[in-house]
Amino acid sequence: MKKILLASPHMSDEGFEKEYIKEAFDTNWIAPLGENVDKFEEEIANYANIESATALSAGTAAIHMALKALDVKRGDIVFCQSLTFSATANPIIYQNATPVFIDSEDETWNMDPKALEKAFEKYPNPKAVLVVNLYGTPAKLDEILEICKKHNIPVIEDAAESLGATLNDKQTGTFGEFGIYSFNGNKIITTSGGGMLVSNNAEKIKKVRFWSTQSREPERHYEHKEIGYNYRMSNICAGIGRGQLKVLDKRIEKKTKIYETYQKLFKDIPEIKMQPYLEKSKPNHWLSAILLDENSKIKPLDIIVALEKENIESRPIWKPMHLQPVFENCDFITTAKQGSNSQDIFERGVCLPSDTKMTEEEQEKVIKIIKNLFI
Repeated sequence: MKKILLASPHMSDEGFEKEYIKEAFDTNWIAPLGENVDKFEEEIANYANIESATALSAGTAAIHMALKALDVKRGDIVFCQSLTFSATANPIIYQNATPVFIDSEDETWNMDPKALEKAFEKYPNPKAVLVVNLYGTPAKLDEILEICKKHNIPVIEDAAESLGATLNDKQTGTFGEFGIYSFNGNKIITTSGGGMLVSNNAEKIKKVRFWSTQSREPERHYEHKEIGYNYRMSNICAGIGRGQLKVLDKRIEKKTKIYETYQKLFKDIPEIKMQPYLEKSKPNHWLSAILLDENSKIKPLDIIVALEKENIESRPIWKPMHLQPVFENCDFITTAKQGSNSQDIFERGVCLPSDTKMTEEEQEKVIKIIKNLFI
């Protein structure tokens, strides 16, 4: 029985990726850098309509370099969305800084501006704010930026999951001082592994590029005045990315169709609600996620197990960072009267198969299995 996957790499039918990889082989630019890296940076910057970009080994590396570029260091506080993957928060610890986690609102499942305001009341001088566009759904970025501007604090936008998504026709990843994209194997486009840091501050991007190439000074010998990192993307991976970028809009179209099909066919089940989004936004719908009614007799694990029995992959919503044992000593800010919105979403949510290679028949099978649980 063929496995129906949550989200997997999907190379272009046209073979764009192979052309760029072949060119790298033919010119012997296999690693570490080369024309594909330079061009991929330019093409991502053009696509996102932002001034500068640098290709790195992972989205995590991009967040790390953004924090370093903002001079985040030991003793500093960084406000971070709690409902996210750990890769968002881990780089804060790399810099020996302290994360303070912020709860989510229920209109996008992203950082709650009211909780952010409350965090500023308790911690008036954080070094940065790290906001996420969960599962490709833009956060309330306008409100968050307005709050941060009032406090004169820079924003890092974790757009790892939201490449191609827009808010007010502006590309996600371009709202803050820095934006980051991920090209991990499960993302909407992939380089097999890799990330990108983008900014309108070309000087800071240039500095990140220097740090990420082991901080090697322009001398004949190997001269290092600063600690460096081996964070640059390889020319082969960048070639894959260039080919993938050509089909990004197609992938967004397919992901959106998957989301809308779930939304349409679950309408007759009042216990199921799709992840919401703002009217002024266009998510890329990287993953289609549902939230079960709090009184539903069917629980997330029931759905996950039922699908698993039919060789279909699904998964829970990210477990919030403030509930993770590794961050148990970190503060958490919420406006909820009890518990938290992020914990509630985690406990009632499920990510459904959203693979762009999934056929209509396969999605219908997924829907039928879930619907049968509610009969």
